[in-house]
Amino acid sequence: MTTLAIGGLLLFIMLLLLSGGVWIAMTLAICGWVGQAFFTSTQPGKNLFSAFWESNASWELAALPLFVWMGEILFRTKLSEEMFEGLRPWLNRIPGRLMHTTVLGCGIFGSVSGSSAATCATISKVALPELMKRGYDEKIALGSLATAGTLGILIPPSITMVVYAVAADASIIRIFLAGFLPGFLLMALFSGYIIWWSLRHPEKVPAADPPSTFMEKIKQSGNLIPCGALIVFVCWVLIAGYATATECAAYGVVGSLALALWSRSLTWENFWEGLMGTTRTSCMIMFILAGAAFLTKTMAFTGIPRELADWVNSMQLSPIALIAVLTVVYLILGTALDGISMIVLTSAVVLPMIQKAGFDLIWFGIFIVLLVEIAEVTPPVGFNLFVLQNMTGKDSNTIAKAAIPFFMCLVVCIVLITVFPQIVTYLPDVVMGADK
Repeated sequence: MTTLAIGGLLLFIMLLLLSGGVWIAMTLAICGWVGQAFFTSTQPGKNLFSAFWESNASWELAALPLFVWMGEILFRTKLSEEMFEGLRPWLNRIPGRLMHTTVLGCGIFGSVSGSSAATCATISKVALPELMKRGYDEKIALGSLATAGTLGILIPPSITMVVYAVAADASIIRIFLAGFLPGFLLMALFSGYIIWWSLRHPEKVPAADPPSTFMEKIKQSGNLIPCGALIVFVCWVLIAGYATATECAAYGVVGSLALALWSRSLTWENFWEGLMGTTRTSCMIMFILAGAAFLTKTMAFTGIPRELADWVNSMQLSPIALIAVLTVVYLILGTALDGISMIVLTSAVVLPMIQKAGFDLIWFGIFIVLLVEIAEVTPPVGFNLFVLQNMTGKDSNTIAKAAIPFFMCLVVCIVLITVFPQIVTYLPDVVMGADK
């Protein structure tokens, strides 16, 4: 059986198990086991244990449960409700109103967490209950959260960017700088779609509040101060270099607990409920990560990503055709691999092709990050889909359908940075110089 045929078989088994209701993490692990047991000479048992340990025994991953706990505290102590009350007068006249908080929240929090899963889980926990309570459309809320959560790996700092910079021997600072403008562009595209949808379906958006004066808006904005101060503080200690992303997450938890105590909304009951909610969500995410890590080992042993990359290389394509084919290849890989694995397993073959075609490696890094974002919301292994599925009880296919319009915004962003590569390269060139 050819390598690509093996990949097709594993994808079929994955779809079969998922449709049968098998746990997501177990589905990934079973596919990995089948691939190694029947199509490689390795020992799947040893690789299973090593993959599960390696995927979770990580200092960087410690930030995930901490950020999730921060979101639980903000949600259960009503601090998130105060934040929404503070935003409401400013967004009142914009079509979509508070629906834009999903995009704004993910963009801001993504700059702190550096993780798509942590961003999606935290903002969903805070924003989704508030939007549903106020009568906003659930489908648009789910779709925007699934896709806007991916901003965590596009707006620096980003673990995915670091992995790419190491693989490409490129400047980490330059690729961090390159992510800002595409990140803002993507936020604008998401908000633009929300505005367009709201104008098309005004009956599905809650009625606007009565007009308020500027001073009234300022007064209501006082509700933003506690959460706003916490977010600014966490961002500042990271940007200033006083703390790592994991340490920032710890500061976030301590700060949210302090705010909850200060507002007298923290009780033993909601503290315990938040802790248990954090444990359930974090264990779910880590279990899926472990299953994905084992499947990634299988992909490496079978050589499927390298086979795809070699096939593309053998076609001798023009630069634009090369980018188009690589887009398709990475979208296919995204149905079975996490973003970091996609980069690590293909970089040795793909990067020389990109350099030979005359593309800037910094630009290509952002291009790959956007493709990884698409992979996060692409079934059957769209990680953000799994996060929202376990948090809301909605089927992942339902969430995927809700995310389709925002998925297209990601595609538009890829097209724009391809046609206008200056969107990516401008900021690094201005800050660090074009010759560096």
